[in-house]
Amino acid sequence: AGAGALQRAATSASRVSLEAVVPEAPLEHSDHGVFPVGDGWFVVNARDAQWFESDGLGFYAPFEGENAPFGELGFNLNILRPGEPSCMYHGEETQEDFLVLAGECILVVEGQERSLKAWDFVHCSPWTEHVFVGSGDGPCLILAVGARLKGRGLRYPVNDVALKHGAGVEEETSDPKEAYARFGDLKPVPCPDGFPSS
Repeated sequence: AGAGALQRAATSASRVSLEAVVPEAPLEHSDHGVFPVGDGWFVVNARDAQWFESDGLGFYAPFEGENAPFGELGFNLNILRPGEPSCMYHGEETQEDFLVLAGECILVVEGQERSLKAWDFVHCSPWTEHVFVGSGDGPCLILAVGARLKGRGLRYPVNDVALKHGAGVEEETSDPKEAYARFGDLKPVPCPDGFPSS
């Protein structure tokens, strides 16, 4: 009976249509780029995606919409001009990984400086303290991927090396609003001129 049941299950599975199982996500086209407004799969060129700029923190494209967040992975591109940090020096409870796609930057990791260039990969296991700061003669493009965990721990420790680069807090906090209080609000923008050509 076991082999017959497996054969029936396999035959039944082969007749299932996947056509409507995962719908294509609706995309909104704005003056600042394209972003999803619902669940499902989608394709968007990074140049066409909605980007954001914050005074002093470079540009980033999160690829997700405000009302259509990614549930399992955060995935974004960052463009840093020389001297700009990607964020405030921090550590969080989940894994994060980064790939420098173009240009140069300085990684401050666990209080140490490392110079990075195109194709350098950085793995941050949970609670690894880090920040990237643009360097060199032009913009730096970084791909960032991080696990999403509701209520994940996050802390912004005081670190002299990060402070030297304008990328750290002067008083430890776990509140992002406190850590980023000196920066302006994010503004949606089209793909910046610093995006590398194909």
